[in-house]
Amino acid sequence: MRIVVVGGGSWGTCFACLLRDRGHEVTLACRDPEQVSAIEATGRNPRYLTDADLRGVSVATIDAAPIADSELVALALPSRALADVAGSLPGAAPALILTKGLDPATGERLSTRVAGRSVAVLSGPNMAEEIAEGLPSATVIASADRQLAERLQEAINSMVFRVYVNDDLVGVELCAAAKNVIALAAGGVDGLGLGDNAKASLITRGLAEMARLGEACGAQPETFAGLAGMGDLIVTCYSGYGRNRKAGELIARGATADEAAAQIGQVVEGLTTAPVLRDLS
Repeated sequence: MRIVVVGGGSWGTCFACLLRDRGHEVTLACRDPEQVSAIEATGRNPRYLTDADLRGVSVATIDAAPIADSELVALALPSRALADVAGSLPGAAPALILTKGLDPATGERLSTRVAGRSVAVLSGPNMAEEIAEGLPSATVIASADRQLAERLQEAINSMVFRVYVNDDLVGVELCAAAKNVIALAAGGVDGLGLGDNAKASLITRGLAEMARLGEACGAQPETFAGLAGMGDLIVTCYSGYGRNRKAGELIARGATADEAAAQIGQVVEGLTTAPVLRDLS
């Protein structure tokens, strides 16, 4: 399958490698021409997942990538940029959204902001750093188009990256967005030194709130007990790689949100999603 991964961050880099290892023809499309040149020269992303071997993955700027001729476009972009970038892409290949969040401009789910092509969403306990090291994980693909979800499952599933199909697109997207906000709070527990009991209590009650919000929006309750819900929430709240948990910890220790994001050096989606999720609730 000819696939373009749009977004040269950690998850885009990791996902491009994962697809290459499954035998697909993959192009990693980055915004910055200097990043493209560095990857071409070294086979490494100079900014994110710098140890990941990108040999065998083509690289291009977004404008130069073969998107019009692709069979799938995977979107690994910040939530605030996804709608504009997706709307500018040529062709009509299906889109697989890897971003976890809500559209901050409208408060809508990200899948609703992609027009003119079929859409699926991938979400689960998927820390890019671990997947890039070849460690096992599992994920969910959700779409209103069941056949598309099953085709993508077959194309991506492997011995170390198990893919399940879920019909609950609303629930999977809300899980992906809300867990980042709960992780900010979990990081706050860490930063204040409140202990494991407090953290477990917060995560459990956070999951209950996520499920109630999801049901009010038409999601299926069982989604929140699965990989996209509980699974992703647990790893996001406990992993040392979790940016949202780390941001919450830094803020609890006195940093501003902007200072925390700057220290982490990557997009912290929970900071973008929190006010949007509050308004949705």
